[in-house]
Amino acid sequence: MSAIHLDKRDALLVIDMQADFLPGGALGVAGGHEVVAPINHLIELYRAQELPIFASRDWHPGDHCSFQAQGGPWPPHCVADTPGAAFAAELALPDDAVVISKAATAAADAYSAFGGTDLAVQLRERGVERVTVVGLATDYCVLNTVTDALEEDFTTLVVPEAMRAVDVRPGDGRRALDRMVARGAVPVRLGEFGMVALSVA
Repeated sequence: MSAIHLDKRDALLVIDMQADFLPGGALGVAGGHEVVAPINHLIELYRAQELPIFASRDWHPGDHCSFQAQGGPWPPHCVADTPGAAFAAELALPDDAVVISKAATAAADAYSAFGGTDLAVQLRERGVERVTVVGLATDYCVLNTVTDALEEDFTTLVVPEAMRAVDVRPGDGRRALDRMVARGAVPVRLGEFGMVALSVA
């Protein structure tokens, strides 16, 4: 595939890169820390071209409906204003990144960054037509964000190297990526953005 050429119609969507979703967190995704470096490279690229960067986050009340105590499937995680809800310490979000808080009321859950937020409106106000979606987790919030982005008629790129899956059932991540592509998302490798190779520390 030819190189991806970014312009003023592009935006980067960083999905739920929060402490509770990293290994050791309340709902840690295996290998979740491995995507910080690729995402930081993308952030650097988009910043260099002065393109908008959005970062979604779960921002739950303590009695959120997704928590097991309320009959939901998950342990408590990403409770607003707690360390677990903070973005990953190594994530190099710029000061002007637009933070999208979702699932911030007890009664409503939202896997998608578009769910119950004004993300689509903000993207259109900036003239965005194409989004690149990265983050956690492939088979939940990334999948649902990509699906909604396509339904909102944004051209949608996904970077498998910059996402990881929960894999409640083995293979959920691969199946989720296949679903995204079947819906019209375009999988892209980091090198197709014309970036230098990632350093190996």
